[in-house]
Amino acid sequence: MSNLPQPILSVADALARILEHFQPLETEIIALTQAAGRVLAEDVVARQDIPPFANSSMDGYAVRVSEVAGASRERPATLKVSGDIPAGSPWPLPLAEGTAMRIMTGAPVPDGAEAVIPVEDTDDRRDHSGSPPPEVIRFYKGTTLGANVRPVGQDVRRGDVVLRAGAVLRAASVGVLASLGHAQVTVHRQPLVAVVSTGDELVEIEQSPGPGQIRDTNSYTLAAAVESYGALVLRLGIARDRAEFVRAKLLAALEAKADLILSSAGVSVGAYDVVKEVVEAEGALNFWRVKMRPGKPVAFGHVRGVPFFGLPGNPVSALVSLEVFGRPAILKMSGRRRWDKLAVRARLTEPLHSDGRESYLRAVIERRGDEYVARTTGDQGSAILTSLVKANSLLIVPEGVTEVKEGEGVTVWIMEE
Repeated sequence: MSNLPQPILSVADALARILEHFQPLETEIIALTQAAGRVLAEDVVARQDIPPFANSSMDGYAVRVSEVAGASRERPATLKVSGDIPAGSPWPLPLAEGTAMRIMTGAPVPDGAEAVIPVEDTDDRRDHSGSPPPEVIRFYKGTTLGANVRPVGQDVRRGDVVLRAGAVLRAASVGVLASLGHAQVTVHRQPLVAVVSTGDELVEIEQSPGPGQIRDTNSYTLAAAVESYGALVLRLGIARDRAEFVRAKLLAALEAKADLILSSAGVSVGAYDVVKEVVEAEGALNFWRVKMRPGKPVAFGHVRGVPFFGLPGNPVSALVSLEVFGRPAILKMSGRRRWDKLAVRARLTEPLHSDGRESYLRAVIERRGDEYVARTTGDQGSAILTSLVKANSLLIVPEGVTEVKEGEGVTVWIMEE
């Protein structure tokens, strides 16, 4: 066993030390069809205006404002119809004075037109799917300059930085890239995270546990969390509590070129906790006792240069530790510039007691009037995984606080749906 010092670190200090060892991964060019959820690696500058031409936002009639001024049902304005402009048509002729042009949504607005009046405000009751326009149209309402016209560059101006490096490409971002003609996009490579569970008591989930055995829960919960962070998962299965089995799993992760190795259990102070022994033999390990609950035994180091997290064996402790420490590391590797959790202040609806460690309690938060209120999901034991199933948030009791009274304000992390 190593004689490394084992400082009791605060959560903030431990996270800061961890993040020093991670940088964004290299970039790759992928098809836009595969870009959703990926992290942009370079700024995107608009190469054109969007929309590239003034177009109608309604089915209706293109007009000059002065020629329909004061129109009403009692005194409609009447104009000749001089043209028909369907969407996708070539550039129309200019709008002649004293006339209107029928125009469809998305169609180019002719020169001379100042607004579009919706068809509902006219006497046109024809089926617009291919029927010819009327010869004369009556308007029951006037309009204002620019009404129902999308001007050139309303959404994007040429030269604008429309997306910044580090942005997560959501559906709307993909749509903007498509509108600008980007069939490919440069993103950061997704981290490959190897996940292994350790313990002689574990069996595969398809098996019926015998006396003293339990099904392997952690590899599934941790892998699902890793995938929700946008990383790829390498599932290594179960390693028995012997050095040769643990070493084989770690070497398999290296052979697969994993960017991060996650192990659950085997990093505490028990006689059979062999993971730290193997990691120290194959790399280096800082074994930390972190001032947090759940999840005090957390190990961080490397295996032949590949970062390694040793998470607690209890399922809630493992998952909360991953959320606090692993998620920021994975997001940073993915190219994200920020990894803060969405946090709100909520009023506590019950009294709480803590042992002075920074505590992450499973909670339900809801909106009541102009405030949020929070309550715990019951038993907060580190083996009660259903307490997380019932929760939609993590309620944080700061380090050094041993009691929070009912009605006091607390910080709550919103868990991603």
